[in-house]
Amino acid sequence: MIIDFSSISPNAIYHTLTQTLIPRPIAWVLSKNPQGVLNLAPFSYFTAVSSNPPILMYAVGQKPTGEYKDSAVNVEATDELVIHIASSDLADEVTQSATTLPNDSSELDLLDLDLVDFDGFSLGRIKQCKVAYACKLHKMVDMGELPMKLMFVEVLKAYVADDIIEADNKGRHKIDALGLDPLARLGAAEYADLGDVFKISRPK
Repeated sequence: MIIDFSSISPNAIYHTLTQTLIPRPIAWVLSKNPQGVLNLAPFSYFTAVSSNPPILMYAVGQKPTGEYKDSAVNVEATDELVIHIASSDLADEVTQSATTLPNDSSELDLLDLDLVDFDGFSLGRIKQCKVAYACKLHKMVDMGELPMKLMFVEVLKAYVADDIIEADNKGRHKIDALGLDPLARLGAAEYADLGDVFKISRPK
């Protein structure tokens, strides 16, 4: 089957992309509005863009009211955020944090999660996550007729749980992927874990 994107609706395009571009990592974004209210929300239009400087990108859409979601509005106002990589056992919490709330309400009040200090950074991090990135806003780009905000953010420091990191024989950090057990997004209401991990060496 050939699907001609010029002949289908944006909604149909979205469902085609999200069910074929799989699995996708999830940015679990913690931000704070100028009044001090914390927001936690997941985004699966998310990727690494560069390593020098270390830039990540996540895309934010609009609320049903037409306002941009808090994970764009807050970061635009404060320049700061923490992106978490959630493990698969946090799938329920990640899903519940996608609930649309007023910007004076926090998802953290509804979820059984612990916020701990992120050493040297103004925002905390979710204790239950084995990886977290302390970030500042690098650039924001509006995209599309149904506007999305592409949030390009620079990683200032990363937290990695001690039980999933070690040094390899070249002195580089080696992350235990199965120990991290990252939650992956599929289409519709589907998620996935890593399943089997296998290794194939690149040609020299």
